[in-house]
Amino acid sequence: MATYAFQARHVADTSVLAERLASLFIPGTVITLDGDLGAGKTTFSQAVAKAIGVKDIVNSPTFTIIKEYEGSAFPFYHMDVYRLSLEEADDLGLDEYFYGNGITLIEWASLIEEILPPQRLEIRIETDGENERSFTLKPSGDPYEAWCAKLQQNGWLT
Repeated sequence: MATYAFQARHVADTSVLAERLASLFIPGTVITLDGDLGAGKTTFSQAVAKAIGVKDIVNSPTFTIIKEYEGSAFPFYHMDVYRLSLEEADDLGLDEYFYGNGITLIEWASLIEEILPPQRLEIRIETDGENERSFTLKPSGDPYEAWCAKLQQNGWLT
């Protein structure tokens, strides 16, 4: 399975990556985010929300677990599963979101990997400095593999 990389030198670069990906989204898109505390998961989530036309303020759903927003093109389901066990996550029926018509973005997704859909775009964010971040993208299945290949072809991913 191929992996792709994106280097963000500034927060604005994170928004650029989110915008480029969001331009390819279709109903049922699932994006998983992992990385250390402070790596930029919520910043990336906010950029995705803005790119799909969410007008509301998007903040981390750490204590509410799931926040739903209306975008101009799609509903946006923002999840933070950091405080959930796998059993709790399964009991919540998260799969209804995964297979719905919106865009689902899950922070700390590796904690519930067993219940994630097999087709998804996994993104890992690493801190390289105060404002620099390294993104590793791992697509699983169509259309995610096609999206990453297209972004690589256009010089946006390596």
